[in-house]
Amino acid sequence: MRACVCFLFTTALMLAGCSPMLPDRGAPGRYPAPSRTEAPLVGALIDRPIGGGTRAAVIGESADLQQCMAQLTAARVTFRPVPDRATTATCGLSAGGVLGPDMGTVARMAPGDVEMTCRTALALSVWRRQSLEPAAREILGSDVVQIDHMGAYACRNVNNGGVSERISAHARAAALDVGGVRLRDGRRITLARDWSGDGPEARFLRRIRDDACRIFGTVLSPDYNAVHADHLHFEATDTRFCR
Repeated sequence: MRACVCFLFTTALMLAGCSPMLPDRGAPGRYPAPSRTEAPLVGALIDRPIGGGTRAAVIGESADLQQCMAQLTAARVTFRPVPDRATTATCGLSAGGVLGPDMGTVARMAPGDVEMTCRTALALSVWRRQSLEPAAREILGSDVVQIDHMGAYACRNVNNGGVSERISAHARAAALDVGGVRLRDGRRITLARDWSGDGPEARFLRRIRDDACRIFGTVLSPDYNAVHADHLHFEATDTRFCR
């Protein structure tokens, strides 16, 4: 009996010597624990063609600031969050930051580093990549290198303080006014000069307005009123108003 036990013990030692030793992952200092990385956002919203669900996707993906920033980061759009603030009872910024360069495109904002809500930044980034830039190449035969805008934040009523007492979306940095673009070949396209007619410049401007209506909730153009004769007004809302 004792000989049998010794034989079994010896056999076990021999098998252990022939079998590969599994690393002790739990032993500190010997085998570092595998690092955990978050999965990338495959098919991030900014890189998807505009479709029937784009506007709803912008609203949904920007409902949470961290998720909104993740969408921007996945598309290499620079966005630096800033603390919420209340300038007055009706003006301020919430869930916002500073929109910097989009490293996936050549078009740059002028002026740069625009403060706005993350939702506005997300919608604008979709529009820039999926409408503005391809439309310029298709219709005008050149790349957009600069987007000329009139700012996002302004503590004021609608119509820039006219007869209306309704607070503008600009008072919450939730809107952006775009006046035109500059192309790589040196041309400058503006709403004030090029909106009317049926030339390529007018067709380009109307294309990017129509595309914006599928991304932003509210889009106002020179077709709306004289106040918007020189710019496109974009608001990333859950409404539907395009003119």
